[in-house]
Amino acid sequence: MKKINVGIIGLGTVGLGVLKILRERRNILSEKIGVDIVLKRACDVKLRPDLKTYLPKGSFTTSAEEVIGDPQIDIVVELIGGIHPAKEYITTALAKGKHVVTANKALLAEEGRELFALAQDRSKNISFEASVGAGIPVVKALREGLVANRFDSIFGILNGTSNYILTQMSKHGWGFPEALKSAQKNGYAEKDPTLDIEGKDSAHKLVLLTYLAFGRLVDLEDVFVEGISRVSGLDVLYARELGFEIKLMAVAKKDKDNLELRVEPVFIPAGHLLASVDGVFNAIYVNSDKAGSLLFYGPGAGQLSAASAVVSDLVDLAQDVRAGLFRPNLKIVPDNSVSQLRKIQEVEGRYYIRFMAVDRPGVLARISGVLARFDISIASVTQKERSKQEVVPIVMVIHETKYKFLHSALEVISRLDVIKEKPVCIRIEQI
Repeated sequence: MKKINVGIIGLGTVGLGVLKILRERRNILSEKIGVDIVLKRACDVKLRPDLKTYLPKGSFTTSAEEVIGDPQIDIVVELIGGIHPAKEYITTALAKGKHVVTANKALLAEEGRELFALAQDRSKNISFEASVGAGIPVVKALREGLVANRFDSIFGILNGTSNYILTQMSKHGWGFPEALKSAQKNGYAEKDPTLDIEGKDSAHKLVLLTYLAFGRLVDLEDVFVEGISRVSGLDVLYARELGFEIKLMAVAKKDKDNLELRVEPVFIPAGHLLASVDGVFNAIYVNSDKAGSLLFYGPGAGQLSAASAVVSDLVDLAQDVRAGLFRPNLKIVPDNSVSQLRKIQEVEGRYYIRFMAVDRPGVLARISGVLARFDISIASVTQKERSKQEVVPIVMVIHETKYKFLHSALEVISRLDVIKEKPVCIRIEQI
């Protein structure tokens, strides 16, 4: 049986998971695919005690160059994350004629154009199933399983940290700080959670999904990004009263010949499938012209979930190496029905708006007057009963308007002396 040698750079959480699967499932995998996947080299900054059980004798090194430069290694797995030195490791591996497997969504989103071009030039593949949704097999589904389809839209709950926080706020009535503290205590949020809660992690993944579905590897700056840090317990409560749930949603949506790309908290109907995606789970809802609407669902993070996707990529590449051929990933062809990216200022939608206003007569009329100046019509208003507090919430749902008109109006309203906090506005998503 032919042996395919693998080298791994980065033995953190996911890397350790890959070691476990390759050790525990090596015989089963070889029986299924007719190839023996052998871990020849594994690299990290130091040899931790938890690694020793799963590492073949003599395979550990602290030198990434030793992994990349080994002429017997066929596939290099990069699992260190970040942009540098991961980019340099992948570039060198491709130049030396090795296939690459990575889970590095940030690197591919920001530097993918250069790396994919280099891989094609060297007749090698970069496989990245674990980069979006961990073990959810959405990359292969979009690229191969749905190859006959054109796509109208993709809606993704792509960040487990943010989804966990919003779930706790909804289920327990917590505020944002309390829910974030719970996420950190349970290991679902980093000490510095900015990348997750401000939407950038979801934006990285949306760039890759857009590339697969619409054939465009867009710049990260082309994606409108807004996080969940300003969502309060009040907003979650009012959402439920109105029949919605709040989710941090990554959206790629085609409208005629335009494509809009955004990551933002949105209201979605409580009865929609995505509304029931709770905790650290991820989901990608795809609307296609031939296969219809499909939902891909599962844990969006976790050691073995992500490691499972990495091993899946290894199996595909190992079969190609065994056959002695280069089977390039299906060529990503641009969707010619999309001619341009739509700027967020031109995107239309309905919105929920919460104002924190001084409790006095005439306030609602002043707010409504400003909205009318920008041709924004109100669908409903909820003004909570007067209380001893000086500031009370006013909740509005408005009819469709362009983003630029709404935010111009909110800038004016926020300067009124009766408004005591920056207004919160959340899109009501049409799925």
